[in-house]
Amino acid sequence: MVGESAAKVQDRSVDTRPVYRRRKPEETVLYQILQEHLATFMARVEGEGSSTCWPWFVRRELETFLDCGVLARGFCRVRCEACGKSEVVAFSCKGRAFCPSCGGRRMAEGAAHLVDHVLPEVPMRQWVLTVPHRIRYLIAFDRALCSQVRRIFIRAVFSHLRRKARRRGIRQGRTGAVVFLQRFGGSINLNPHFHALVLDGVYAASPNDDPPEFHPLTDLDDDEVQKLTWKIRDKVLRLLVKKGLLTVDAMPEEERLPFGSPALGECYTASVQGRVGLGKKRGAYVTREGRMRDVRFVEFSGERCAEADGFTLHANVRVHGRRRKQLERLCRYMARPAISSKRLELLADGRVRYRLRHPFQDGTRAILFEPLTFLEKLCALVPPPRANLVTYHGVLAPNAAWRAQVVPDSGSSGLRSPQKRSRKPLQDNASPSERKRRYTWAELMKRVFELDVLECPFCKGKRKLIALINHSPVIRAILACLDLPSEPPVLAPARWPP
Repeated sequence: MVGESAAKVQDRSVDTRPVYRRRKPEETVLYQILQEHLATFMARVEGEGSSTCWPWFVRRELETFLDCGVLARGFCRVRCEACGKSEVVAFSCKGRAFCPSCGGRRMAEGAAHLVDHVLPEVPMRQWVLTVPHRIRYLIAFDRALCSQVRRIFIRAVFSHLRRKARRRGIRQGRTGAVVFLQRFGGSINLNPHFHALVLDGVYAASPNDDPPEFHPLTDLDDDEVQKLTWKIRDKVLRLLVKKGLLTVDAMPEEERLPFGSPALGECYTASVQGRVGLGKKRGAYVTREGRMRDVRFVEFSGERCAEADGFTLHANVRVHGRRRKQLERLCRYMARPAISSKRLELLADGRVRYRLRHPFQDGTRAILFEPLTFLEKLCALVPPPRANLVTYHGVLAPNAAWRAQVVPDSGSSGLRSPQKRSRKPLQDNASPSERKRRYTWAELMKRVFELDVLECPFCKGKRKLIALINHSPVIRAILACLDLPSEPPVLAPARWPP
């Protein structure tokens, strides 16, 4: 008994809290694929056509990813005030397409901002709209058309909520939404679709200049979702016919080229259809692992789900705004990055295997790519410049008249009880902490992983940022003293096929 008690005491004395370890991107599968095959991919594609066939933003996304997290490209230093030991943290590439690290930070920061500063404590529902393949191709690069389709979607949902409110005697009701544009599907395919977090009810004006009152409209049945799906389908098709992008009988034969790039157009078309876009196997379907049967038509069923000629609408996920942690998890899901590094692996024969989060209806558990085919899928996921991936609508829009009376107090943490949360807008003399809109890297790590990266692992003291190093000679000198690699990884040269 004495031995067991001593063991228990000893176990309790061991610190099991997570410890920060520097990220090593050069050891990940995604980095190794680009390092080995990027030059070959660019040379082969440009060898078949013009040297300017790739848009500048696609090139920049691919090339800057190879500098993300590499200490030889620059870093910041944090130092413990108690013991004097320091740590180096590499800079990020701030990519918007497929970088897991930058996408994870953007996901955590966006969700924290919504929960802390935007979303009120009222019921909310997630609406998900997907469109047919031909329309996916068009909205993938046409920012104006994508914005118009998104506006049709949101206006249809808003008008539905206002009609329900009027039937209950609530006049001039207003609602709001935050819409995320996800450009990817579960198999790293190009699938632009919309995730909208909509207030599940309407705000109505209160007498005596009081803040607007929220009226929940939580009852939603399958018939309402079906009618909304057909309404959205009809309006989107009318918009395409008006623009000359779609005739009444058939699709136009000539494809529009995104940004005048034939290579990117081929990547878009093949990625939407799940095929190979470039090379000798152009037009072939990508290899599926575990496929047991041929499924020509995907069954779209479930509660509050509907389908109409390729348009699908899902509205079965609902969360109350008072459950802030659950709401933040839902926001992270909607803002998640395109690729999960944990499900990506490199096989012995050189192919890339990506495990699916959920198996397809035909039994597919993973997708197999040739390295160059995998890179063309990454190119298709790069969003156009100045394309908004997150938009605010209704009472949550930046210039909405009721926004200041609806959104939470900007100084609140988003996780406190409703009694402690204020609905008053910030005053002109608010402190800098109350006006804060961005989160530091350390704050996000602590919020998501419950890990204090500024706590010294040796003496448990507090570490501070002391310098930002971006000058090459200084970088090499410091890394040499720390016995860390002072030169960036070398890219493999372009190789022509045998």
